[in-house]
Amino acid sequence: MTLTHSHIAAPTQIHSGLRHKAYYYALIMLFSPWIAIQGFGQRNLEVGLFGGDAYYLGDLNPDVHFRAVQIAYGAFARYNIDERWALKFGATETKVKGNSGKTNFLPGRDLSFVTPITDFSLTGEFNFFNYFTGSKYSWITPYIYAGLGFFFFNPTSGGVKLRPLGTEGQNKNFEGRKPYSTTGISIPFGLGVKVSLGRRFAVTAFWEMHKTFTDYIDDVSTTYYLVGPVIDQNNPGEILSDPTKSHLPGMQRGNPKNYDWYSFSGLTVSYKLNLVGSRKCKDNTYHN
Repeated sequence: MTLTHSHIAAPTQIHSGLRHKAYYYALIMLFSPWIAIQGFGQRNLEVGLFGGDAYYLGDLNPDVHFRAVQIAYGAFARYNIDERWALKFGATETKVKGNSGKTNFLPGRDLSFVTPITDFSLTGEFNFFNYFTGSKYSWITPYIYAGLGFFFFNPTSGGVKLRPLGTEGQNKNFEGRKPYSTTGISIPFGLGVKVSLGRRFAVTAFWEMHKTFTDYIDDVSTTYYLVGPVIDQNNPGEILSDPTKSHLPGMQRGNPKNYDWYSFSGLTVSYKLNLVGSRKCKDNTYHN
């Protein structure tokens, strides 16, 4: 029997069909948990406010948590996927500060700063126990979370913005240094406790750290670039670079091997909004 072209192509077509079916079933298996969540989960959105404090770890405070805490405040929205998982987007406004006189690291620098920070973060939360705002029984849980953040900062000292001054020789191209960016990416992570208060309201208490990828939240990172004894007393950039006028170019001013961190802690209050398509739990665990 003479084989036609269609007979030769048949095995390839069969193999292609099986491959497409395999992809199809794999997609069903991959997305079935999310389909179940959408079909049976308690979909709701919480909106709320945050109030608490903030501090930083870096070249002017390398190792003491909760030193020189400052007021922090913000707002957030939390999408509850189910009783264990949630996504939260938050915006926080604060400032952090530090003073070299408060630490034993590199004494004699007389450096200080205050840095406003505006932070935007998206985090995924995991509840250790089943939890739902408005629940009669599952009304409290510890939780942990992590995610990705984006922030703006602008160091100052005595009300003077430090970045434009190039306090480590950035404006002079000293050892190839360039002005640093005043925006950055952070990795936020933390832990806390959620407590439901009635049908709609909830509170949380939490502590959150942000790992950053900049060493200039405090405007201090590397070495001095000026000859201290001949600093121009009328030049604020030179004075703020070396207030003691006692260092030489290349002497250590900070530690460039460690990036800066900042932290938030405090309380949130939220209000629950049921989304279109959300359903009551059949076992009557939750308030209406």
